[in-house]
Amino acid sequence: MKLLTYKIEQKARLGVLSKDEEWVFPLRSMGIEYEDMMDLVRGISDSEKQLIDYMLEKHADSPYGILGAARLEEVTIEAPIIHPGQDIICLGINYMAHAEESARYKNEAFDGTREYPVYFSKRVNQATACGREIPSHKEITERLDYEAELAVIIGKEASHVSVEEAEQYVFGYTIMNDISARDIQNRHKQWYFGKSLDGAAPMGPWIVTRESLPYPPELSVQSRVNGEIRQDSNTSLMIFGISYVISELSQGMTLMPGTIISMGTPAGVGMGFDPPRFLEPGDEVECIIEGIGKLKNTIGK
Repeated sequence: MKLLTYKIEQKARLGVLSKDEEWVFPLRSMGIEYEDMMDLVRGISDSEKQLIDYMLEKHADSPYGILGAARLEEVTIEAPIIHPGQDIICLGINYMAHAEESARYKNEAFDGTREYPVYFSKRVNQATACGREIPSHKEITERLDYEAELAVIIGKEASHVSVEEAEQYVFGYTIMNDISARDIQNRHKQWYFGKSLDGAAPMGPWIVTRESLPYPPELSVQSRVNGEIRQDSNTSLMIFGISYVISELSQGMTLMPGTIISMGTPAGVGMGFDPPRFLEPGDEVECIIEGIGKLKNTIGK
């Protein structure tokens, strides 16, 4: 199932997409009431998931049978988790080809190996919804870049989890565009500021629950800028997979429900071209992940 946060008549609601992705069904009409998506991730039960599945099947051909059903084009999609409970955990250089282009951009030698994952955090006061503008921040950066990534949402408290158990701690997946100011990132010799500018966390358009996709997910990942394909890879090529990352992190830090882990980006980002091709005001950026959907945003003036 695909769960989303949306607005209709200026009221924020939680909903689920119909199987044909043409309708949004409000969860409240099914007797499932949570304050927001974080509250839902923390609290939803297996029986509530089963009820949603039942209602989707029952009303597949009669969407008006669900009170408050609306066509997808009639609602305003918000980021699924508008205000993450904590900084987003991100993986750096988690695809080998991206590791190579990153080293090339920084004029560094690359030995072709990655013994350990690279983790960093991304401050997100408010995630940017699909369709919203990403601020260009032209006053402080000239090298704004895109990064299409699979993001994993943790569904229950994870501490000292084994690799074999890790799948059961995944609630679902969404798309993340890890917008990065490369000049700030490199100037400060660490990534926090350059990755955490206001509006630099486009996320969505919804969350696909873990049960909806094979595990581990092997999904096509693409990005396009103004219609031109820039990134084209597959999550099967990640150096460190979801189970490894959850297990390793949970050995020393508890991952709480609603924790977002962005799994790194493949090759084809702007800094990887010669010369680099950074984002400009007016550019349209699309991040597409098979089985999830499309996250589209425009760079502001």
